[in-house]
Amino acid sequence: MNIQFREFNPFDLWIWLEFETTPSPMEQQYIEEVFDSWYYLGKLGGFNAENLRVSDAGVDISYMEYDRGISEETLMAPMHNMSDFEYLGTWGRCWIDLGTSDLIAIDVLINALTQLSKEFVQIQTLIFGGENEDWAIDGSHRSMFSEP
Repeated sequence: MNIQFREFNPFDLWIWLEFETTPSPMEQQYIEEVFDSWYYLGKLGGFNAENLRVSDAGVDISYMEYDRGISEETLMAPMHNMSDFEYLGTWGRCWIDLGTSDLIAIDVLINALTQLSKEFVQIQTLIFGGENEDWAIDGSHRSMFSEP
């Protein structure tokens, strides 16, 4: 899977996927479940680099004391919004407002999509940001939480 970064605005970000073939309904479901899961973790503030104490502790976390008070002192870092996933031929896209979530969210998504591409859905290219000459952006991002 080729990974590219174009103009990157975390508050107005298009994520593009190019598949080797037009994805089947089952493959679309896999893709959408990855994006939905990733977004819900982000919406709940899961990608907060200021609060990675377990990861920062190293490999031996046996009997680690986890002070919840420190978690309450850090600022929230939630994602704000995501559109429905759309498909056009061999392309898929999703618009996201990363809000104040940290860029660790991008790494997590890349890791998940890399494994998904190996096992279930052949993803040729993953592009963060910019526009796609094969599929114009019309400016209407329909949020998962907006009225139909």
